[in-house]
Amino acid sequence: MDNDIKRCIMIFPEFQNINTINEIRETYDPFVNNVSPHITLVFPFESKIKEYKLRNWMNEALKGVKPFNVELEGIIKISSDSSLYLCLEVKKGKEEIREIHSRLYDGILKAYKPQWLSQVEFIPHMTIGKFSFEEELNIAYKKIGNMKEKFFYKVDKISAEIVVKNDRSIREIEINLQE
Repeated sequence: MDNDIKRCIMIFPEFQNINTINEIRETYDPFVNNVSPHITLVFPFESKIKEYKLRNWMNEALKGVKPFNVELEGIIKISSDSSLYLCLEVKKGKEEIREIHSRLYDGILKAYKPQWLSQVEFIPHMTIGKFSFEEELNIAYKKIGNMKEKFFYKVDKISAEIVVKNDRSIREIEINLQE
């Protein structure tokens, strides 16, 4: 019997100034050594979907999506039921990311869309810190919340990763966006 595989689908921007993000993540993000800086499109889900079926679905869902520019700037606080986050806000490319997110959560991935995503607006972002307590979040925000650095990248591929032991991730699929 096949075991469920835990996956997520993301954009991995390769900013020229990525070191700034990595330095912040080293201080505030417990997953800094598990996954590269990313923008999540499909949140972690467990399924028995075969690699080739997921690849085919991603190709189908991404048909007609051309490479696009993203710009991240400004730090925002996001809270969920279980955690508190500091995130870089997507300023440019937000609509394209929302469209891709929506397309991917159709078809074979429709059943894996988390319930909470149906109740809130999807905010494209890059997590740079995760906290258990509001006080920790506020202290970190006070330190870095006024950072004005901008991050630019041309998104030309979408990746699926397998999440393995200790929440480490391994890139499984990369779909190149076509001009």
